Amino acid sequence: MADRSHTSKTDVPIVHLLPNLLTFAAICAGLTAIRFGFEGDFERAVYLILLACVLDGFDGRLARLLKAQSKIGAELDSLADFLNFGVAPALILYAWGLQEMSRAGWIAVLAYAMCCVLRLARFNVSSKSDDEETDPSYFVGVPSPAGAFLVMLPMFISFLFPEIPQIPPLVVALFTVLVGLLMISHIPTYSFKNMAIMRDQAKFFVLGAVLLAAALLTYLWATLVLLNIVYIVGIVWALRRSGRTKAK
Repeated sequence: MADRSHTSKTDVPIVHLLPNLLTFAAICAGLTAIRFGFEGDFERAVYLILLACVLDGFDGRLARLLKAQSKIGAELDSLADFLNFGVAPALILYAWGLQEMSRAGWIAVLAYAMCCVLRLARFNVSSKSDDEETDPSYFVGVPSPAGAFLVMLPMFISFLFPEIPQIPPLVVALFTVLVGLLMISHIPTYSFKNMAIMRDQAKFFVLGAVLLAAALLTYLWATLVLLNIVYIVGIVWALRRSGRTKAK
């Protein structure tokens, strides 16, 4: 008689664990970023948030490529997003420029983190529901990774122009709350997941991606500030375009 306990077990290819390993690596990057932030090494903390963002972009795509999607993987990804884009940037920002107004600064941090978790919860529900029809070209509100880099814009400006006075804590706190509200708003923001280009234009896209990577490696703070400005302009443009579409 065959051993039922043995035959009931299924083997999992090690390669199918890679997406979850990337997610765990992103979580480790986010936690270590918090550590460096409270040690005052803010630049290294930002580097680790960047690393977490890159890993977050790869884990889901790798899971789909390997056909290794799982419910636990989706939950891990959502928890990692909250840590890396909701908790870590807010705590780093607090350690950098909000401790002078500790009470109001902490309220701003809490508001941003709560907005991020609400944003992720809404996204998870909408992605599993077929009731609401949404335009795949747009996100509803600012995605959490984009929110993380928007909220750290005052830090990027300070790193880019170290000779200018630091941005007042009250301005940083108000900006933090504003970014949080943008995440839970219904403002349309461009989604690049379904973006397609003509085959004969692919070489220019690859060249642009290489130049962007080179700019990030060479002029990190200037590039991040510029990307934030472009993204803010994109939000305004998407809002105007969406308004015109509804008017028609």
